[in-house]
Amino acid sequence: MSKFLQIHRSDNVAVCLQDMKKGDKICLSDRTEVELKEDVPAGHKVAVRDIANGENIIKYGYAIGHATEDICVGRWIHTHDIKTNLEGILEYKYEPDKADIEEKKSRMNTRKGTFKGFVRENGKVGIRNEIWIIPTVGCVNNIATALAKEANALVKGSVDEVVAFTHNYGCSQTGDDQEHTRTILADLINHPNAGGVLVLGLGCENSNIDVLMPYIGKYDEKRVKFLVCQKSDDEMEDGLNLLKELIEVASADERSEVSLSKLIIGLKCGGSDGFSGITANPLVGRISDRIVEYGGTSILTEVPEMFGAETILMNRCKDESTFNDTVNMINGFKDYFTKQGEPIYENPSPGNKAGGITTLEDKSLGCTQKSGDYPVMNVMEYGQRTDVRGLNLLCAPGNDLCAATALASAGAQIVLFTTGRGTPFACPVPTMKISSNSKIAGKKSGWIDFNAGQILDGRTFEELTDELFDKIVRTASGEKLKSELAGFHDMAIWKRGVTL
Repeated sequence: MSKFLQIHRSDNVAVCLQDMKKGDKICLSDRTEVELKEDVPAGHKVAVRDIANGENIIKYGYAIGHATEDICVGRWIHTHDIKTNLEGILEYKYEPDKADIEEKKSRMNTRKGTFKGFVRENGKVGIRNEIWIIPTVGCVNNIATALAKEANALVKGSVDEVVAFTHNYGCSQTGDDQEHTRTILADLINHPNAGGVLVLGLGCENSNIDVLMPYIGKYDEKRVKFLVCQKSDDEMEDGLNLLKELIEVASADERSEVSLSKLIIGLKCGGSDGFSGITANPLVGRISDRIVEYGGTSILTEVPEMFGAETILMNRCKDESTFNDTVNMINGFKDYFTKQGEPIYENPSPGNKAGGITTLEDKSLGCTQKSGDYPVMNVMEYGQRTDVRGLNLLCAPGNDLCAATALASAGAQIVLFTTGRGTPFACPVPTMKISSNSKIAGKKSGWIDFNAGQILDGRTFEELTDELFDKIVRTASGEKLKSELAGFHDMAIWKRGVTL
């Protein structure tokens, strides 16, 4: 294993692939020898050229900020001597490589393949056959959890399990904040990974069942049941009876061969480190491209973690209208920060910094690699369900639980989650943890499903792309992930408004 990596030939930094000590030497591709002037942790950056105060720090071939002092060759570069270049709301110009976009579009939907999924009456395809309990309001969370616990003893046939997705909202909300909660709940009620859904209401909440009905739209009465607890003499008994009915119907469902064009994957990262943009994220980008080549769909979110790399996505937009939608999403999110009186670029997190990520540009240039190289075909608002194949952008925050839930509500049947530091959480759909380094994969083997850190050990992207894609197909066909085996299920709604 090499001790360092200069990612792009124009970079004036290299990333240390292991802990390095003062006096250690690295030899660049042009045979220039660099002696470290101080200790540098794994995943962190070292200057490979002298950098003047105010000069840009270059990584991935792009500026990730500027030096705040003169930095001599061999120095550690991190938060103490670099500052972001980002500021305010910007104006953008659409500058696509039209020939490249058309060439990539010509390769979309050219591969053929299948997985075994559950085809629903509306043509959507699920990769799980679960019974979901969706509370309309946080007041009935404990009832939902108790019902799920008892109903799991009744599971049979092809039903995987009964899951209660608790949350804190559904009442005391106003305006768009309340609308978004209703939209997310309706999206989940209609999700194909659920073979049956019990919508559990209290009765007096703002987002009660009667109010939710127009958001839910047309539904299968055999597979979606409703219970208002205030109208029931015994909500546990009534709830279990409804769950028995749902289990009875869903238990007869069978998997069948389905085109991979029906697969929708969500792209997310969290607990990133200095290796995320070198291993896990570009690997997932290759998976995104491959899914698109099969005619499927990928969804990239975490808008604040596009800041600093947004022009790369903008210039990959299929047309100027999609470009304008991307600009509005980016600047609209910046405006959201400003209206709350918060700094736009309060990122990366302490964990990111400890792992070697220094500025938001540094984080974003690594993060957006999950999108691969194919054109941006569509931009979605929070709570919107995708109906466009190919790469989609989704407006949602970087928060892991909020963003992953948003991906599920947008239609993703599975979320690919890259991480350098590890996390046990899972969203409403299977959440595959892909580590950026072998250390965390070994330490947290109960969390990590796939180790992209093998790239640092000499494996090729081509080998791991094939292996990871095969695992995704097996997962879509029923193979359980680590978080599923542990019984973990989470959801979180993006809270944006006033609480009454």
